[in-house]
Amino acid sequence: MTVNKIKTGTAVVILFTMAGLMIAAMHDQQMATDKGDSQTIQKTEKETNMPDKIIKSEEEWKQILTAEQYQVLRKGGTECAFTGKYYEYKGQGVYRCAGCGSALFNSDTKFNSGTGWPSFWSPVSEKSVELLEDNSLFMKRIEVRCYRCGGHLGHVFDDGPAPTNQRFCINSAALIFEAAAADSGAGQK
Repeated sequence: MTVNKIKTGTAVVILFTMAGLMIAAMHDQQMATDKGDSQTIQKTEKETNMPDKIIKSEEEWKQILTAEQYQVLRKGGTECAFTGKYYEYKGQGVYRCAGCGSALFNSDTKFNSGTGWPSFWSPVSEKSVELLEDNSLFMKRIEVRCYRCGGHLGHVFDDGPAPTNQRFCINSAALIFEAAAADSGAGQK
């Protein structure tokens, strides 16, 4: 009877190991899937009037981005909470994609969510970002990408303030800030 229990236990371990490997492979395949695939959740505007897509090779991205920007924008990484350049920044202006320069968020929509990342309740336009289902790390989330270059920006959650009740939780490394004409950068911490 002990031998049967050992065989059964070994079989269960093998099954769980195989399931884990299959999940990891599916995650890798999903991450490699083109950003325009069927998992796109929101495209509310007609395809006309959309900004031109920017397509670059990985080598080209590596040449124009810092190592941290590349890890976040192109590999879907996340910077550590409370470490990003813009999480407490209070300047007036526009937050742009560090990869392509597209306008993403206005400072008027930025708020302190207490999460350690810059948070916004709305993008500049529904055309500026692309929202995709993200089931990585055994969680169901909505990934936010730059519509124009496909760069990973962060995630959006339904726990933000009015009027949208959304929290676009964005990596500072994915952003560059362009101050409004009247703001000379005096809005720092």
